[in-house]
Amino acid sequence: MVKQERGERTREALVRAAAEVFAEQGYVTASIAAVSRHAGISAGGLHFHFASKPVLAGAVQDRAAQVLRQVTAVAGGAAAAAGVNPLQVLVDSTHALTALLAGDVVVRAGFGLCADPAFGGGVDLRRQWRRWVEETMAAAAREGCLAEGLLPRDAARVVVAATVGLEVLGAGDAEWVHPRTLTRIWALLLPRLAAPAVLDALLPGGTPPPAGITGTPSTPHRED
Repeated sequence: MVKQERGERTREALVRAAAEVFAEQGYVTASIAAVSRHAGISAGGLHFHFASKPVLAGAVQDRAAQVLRQVTAVAGGAAAAAGVNPLQVLVDSTHALTALLAGDVVVRAGFGLCADPAFGGGVDLRRQWRRWVEETMAAAAREGCLAEGLLPRDAARVVVAATVGLEVLGAGDAEWVHPRTLTRIWALLLPRLAAPAVLDALLPGGTPPPAGITGTPSTPHRED
């Protein structure tokens, strides 16, 4: 059991070190030797857990995809329990995603690898995110939360384009994934997306976690 736990810690350290190297250098430039040095683990120890750079990059993407699934699952579960408007679920989840992009190098590197043609494998995190946004926007339409005449597909495209754009720009400038940036974008979008009957109740800065729920995606943000 002790040996197994040590192996899991080593794998975790290697995945995080690889994410940091990929995020800083890009997939092509990053080397197994650089990851080994960054993790403080011998090359032999690295190869024991990951046979090659593509396998290691795949592990980074898999971990990022797992975190993204947790964010959307927690958002959906909390919303179902509390009867939250699906549009608010989207707002809260985008805040959670940008917080991860700002603060979790594994998620940031996982998204970056999706767009790197030199890697070209693993999980497509952007597609995973897009599908979830489409499903949640469709739920908003079924519940009468969207503005009259607005197709959920079009609304989903706007949200995906905005959030993926923030992800790309945030890789070079953290201001793009700051909560106030996203809050201002939602303040512009919600009057065009939401039905008048629900608009006033929507919070572009996100909502606090429901009582008794941990790990919910968003923390409330107020404009200065």
